[in-house]
Amino acid sequence: QVQLVESGGGLVQAGGSLRLSCAASGRTFRNNAMGWFRQAPGKERELVTSINWNGFSTYYADSVKGRFTISRDNAKNTVYLQVTNLKPEDTAVYYCAASRHAWVARTSVDFVSWGQGTQVTVSS
Repeated sequence: QVQLVESGGGLVQAGGSLRLSCAASGRTFRNNAMGWFRQAPGKERELVTSINWNGFSTYYADSVKGRFTISRDNAKNTVYLQVTNLKPEDTAVYYCAASRHAWVARTSVDFVSWGQGTQVTVSS
């Protein structure tokens, strides 16, 4: 099992940027695909982006393509989410998650471990 701790959220104006980090502990981190989800008030949790075990393959939801970038540093057991050109509709709690597989995941059912989340609030 992988334990995950997110950081880097905050309050930012529209058009601004943030870098979210997810520190993982556990021996299997390097074998797992990772992902970032978000959940806005009153909405279901949605998969935003994911990355395969070695960082060579990624997936992005249409709503964030061109604005969000996922990356990972297996030597540091950390996955990152660079978010740019933020919009008020990006306001949500962002969660890091570990997949049961090594290949990039495109559905939430593949994810088995979750962090506690970090709040991102975008003001207009």
